[in-house]
Order: sequence, then structure tokens, then C-alpha cells
Amino acid sequence: MPYDVRMLVLQALREIRKGARPKEALDALPGQISKRDRSLFMELLYGVLRRQYLLDHLLYGFLSKAPKQTPTLDNLRMGLYQLIFTRVPERAAVNEAVRLEKDKKFSGAGKPALVNAVLRNAARGKDALMERLDQLKARSENPSAKEAERLDAIGTFTSTPSWLIKRWARRFGADEALALALAGNRIPPLSLRVNTLRKTREEVLDMLAANGISAGPSGVSPAGIKIGGSAVSFRDLGFIHPFCIAQDEAAQLAGFLLAPVPGDKVLDACAAPGGKTTHIAELMKDRGEIVALDTDEKRIGRIRENVSRLGITSVSTAQEDITARESTVYKKPGYFDRILLDAPCSSLGVIRRNPDVKYRHGEEWLARSGRKELQMLMAAAPALKKGGVLVFSTCSTEPEEGEMVIDEFLASGQGGDFRLDTDMPQFLLPFSEKGYLRTYPHRQDMDGFFMAKLKKQ
Repeated sequence: MPYDVRMLVLQALREIRKGARPKEALDALPGQISKRDRSLFMELLYGVLRRQYLLDHLLYGFLSKAPKQTPTLDNLRMGLYQLIFTRVPERAAVNEAVRLEKDKKFSGAGKPALVNAVLRNAARGKDALMERLDQLKARSENPSAKEAERLDAIGTFTSTPSWLIKRWARRFGADEALALALAGNRIPPLSLRVNTLRKTREEVLDMLAANGISAGPSGVSPAGIKIGGSAVSFRDLGFIHPFCIAQDEAAQLAGFLLAPVPGDKVLDACAAPGGKTTHIAELMKDRGEIVALDTDEKRIGRIRENVSRLGITSVSTAQEDITARESTVYKKPGYFDRILLDAPCSSLGVIRRNPDVKYRHGEEWLARSGRKELQMLMAAAPALKKGGVLVFSTCSTEPEEGEMVIDEFLASGQGGDFRLDTDMPQFLLPFSEKGYLRTYPHRQDMDGFFMAKLKKQ
């Protein structure tokens, strides 16, 4: 069946507005879509999501009033994004947007005249638009500007909610708040973790080189590889799929901090999609017992797919909520040598991979998320044997979903059985902050993660 790339982008945006994730939109792409069209899809979808506030700011100069969130607004955003940030010819960007607006399959149809007028005016006034963009950039970088005005400019220029910019500025200062927000808008590198059960890192690098793929060893993870450039996706590397998994360098650190050994009994309490689960199995030489839990049946399927693809045999999976009384953690007190709790969170540390998350939550959500994580930590802790190790991690930049959870846990009656264990491999020490691990996109070009290693007395 024929497909229309720009229509696919608008359909994906519509589903994302309803709560879907960009990855789900990618998974739903037609099987026959070409590599070139897939690249265009990615550019337009992620471009609109990364720069949504900025695009709206520029669009409102051509509209008498701010439009409500509609497919037509996303169509305008996509058209303007092409005019400003891509090499798509202006005529094509305008005409395609008008054509989409007339398409009966497009639920926002009915406003082609508005789309035509706005985008043609934007194209004619492109020099003025670029000047406005430069002025906004200058205000966001100006250390002499009034703080409120500068932070407002940073939020608009980087398309980051004002509450998030303000809290980053309180923690790090305005300059670093800008750097962190800008890092969230950059295309992240493709990082791989080698399946050391089947290949060495050097062997995989040789395979990549033989296929013309620029790559080098990670400077952080002993099992990591970084792919050069942004044009290659993991999907394009089918020849190494049995020997690698796509995983950011920061996420790889959790397995090394947990440091399982062959023969261990390990619980991965929130395991999907299985990146950390399979790393644990590799570190254990696939000898021992790994129980991988998740609450979502579809996501459990992702774990099984990755386990099977990598040829791992030590993992069993179950659809469970660890806070439920019938869960494995209640049935097996003191059973596990090691537990990894990679808890669900705001995902504010992975904005560069999932730009939609910065629009999904308000500041008040962080405290609720932290309480849920504490509840999960309290539930998992009794399943650890004495002398065992528990690693708690979140892909968040915020202390409510990191340090504050651990502090509250250790201060509780149950936390009295635990202590913060600062012993870790030498290569992890550069990321240590007060005994915890912290990584940031703007400092290390890695996802933002928090990790704490706890030992049961």
C-alpha cells in the first residue's frame, strides 16, 4: 500500500497527543517505507516535538489568536519547521501542508486557506523570522539580562517548560540550565552494548568497519560502542543484532554498579524492555537465575524478544506489580543476592530521546512519582538476602526521583537494615556525587541517570 510520509508524521503526532510514545509511532511505520522516507519521518516528527514552543512562538506572529491544540496546528508546526530548519524547498513545504489540510483522511481538514496564508507569509518573511530567532538566542545567552527575562527566553528558545528551566537555574545557574535544555534538543548518538557471551567488543567493531560503519569503543562502558554520525539506526545494523543491543552508555552503568557474578539469584524488578536484564545475564556468564518482572504484557514481550535474540537462557519473565501482595518479592523474602530496581519516573533525563516527556508533566508530578518509587523500593527490599546488594536507578535529572527517595528510605524503619554502599569500579568514580551516581546529557553526552547502590546489613 502507498504511504504518505507527512501524513504519517501528523498521524503519529495525533497519537502522541493522546499519550502514545514516539517509539510506538516508529514501530507502527509501514514495513515498506524506504530508509530515506524513514529519515524524513524522524526529522519531522522529532523536530516538531523538540521545538514545539519555539515554533508556536514564531507562528503566533502570523495568527490573530493562539490556536487550540489541533491537527491543523501540528500541520502548521511541521510546515514552519521545514521552512526554518530543513533544506526542503519553501514551495514544497507550503504546498504539502495545504495538500494535507485538504485530505479527507486528515481529521483537521477544513482550514487550507489558513495554512496557505500563514506559511506563505512565513516564507516571504523568513529573513525577519530568522532575525527573531537570533534575538531570542541572544537573550537566552545574555548573562546581564534580568533573570526572569533570560529564563523566559531560554524556555522559549529551547522549547522547555518554564517550571523546569527555573528549577534547573536554581540548582545549576542560568548558564548550565541553558546548556542542559539545549542538550535535550540534540540528536543523541547511537550507543551499543556488546553481547559479551557471543562476541568481544573488538570483534563487533571489526564487523562494523567491514560494513562501512564508523564506530569506536565507548570511553565510559567496557562493553560499549558509539556509532559515528546520526544517519545510522539500530534497525540498519541487522548483521550485528545477535551480538549487540542498543543502550545508552549511562544505562549500561547500572549493570556494572550491581556487579552480579555467576551463580547469583537476581531480581530485575522493572525490567522492560530488557536492556539491563540482558546485561546482568552477560555479566553472570548466563549462569544463575534472573527473574525479570514488569507490569505490562506487551513490554514483557519486548524482554523475551531481546533475551531470545541475544541467546540468553538464565532469564525467566513474569507480568507482576512488585507492590502487589501476590508478587514474587512477597513470596520470596531474603531470596535474591542482588536486586535492580530501575523505577518508572518522569524520564526527564532522556528528553533528547523522548522530547514529548517535557510537555507531559508539571512540577507537582515529581513528588507523586517519588512517592511511588519509594513504595516500590520498600516492596522490593525484603526480597534481598542479608549482605545482598540493591541498585536503585531512574532516568531522571531531578532529586525528587533520586536522592530524596534514597534519603527517605534509609531514614525509614525498613531502611535501617541498609546502608549506602560507595564501593564501585574505578571507571564509575567520575560520575559519583556524594556516593550516588549522576550523569547528565550536557556534561557527558549521556542520558540523565541517577543510581544508588544499597547493601543490606
